Amino acid sequence: MSHTIALAPVLTADTVVAAQAQLLHSMQAQPQGAHIVLDASGVQSFDSAGLALLLACLRAAHARRQSLRVQGWTSSLQSLAQVYGVMPLLDTAVAPQAA
Repeated sequence: MSHTIALAPVLTADTVVAAQAQLLHSMQAQPQGAHIVLDASGVQSFDSAGLALLLACLRAAHARRQSLRVQGWTSSLQSLAQVYGVMPLLDTAVAPQAA
């Protein structure tokens, strides 16, 4: 069973600190081993700090042995993720590595 968490509409350098705190709190509320889906369909404004936030969420998920993927990519967010080369890390369900 997956747990879907909606991303904030604005993921920029001005908002990522608050967004990260909220996302990490929501992720920690899910059990270890959970499958987490971040829903990006409502993201309207973002920059590279938003991508850094998504990668921080991926690291946090792995630390809790959760899988994480992003769905509902807007075309502009997807383009930026492809330019930075992080799309493969975030577009498919990424399970944590066994320790």
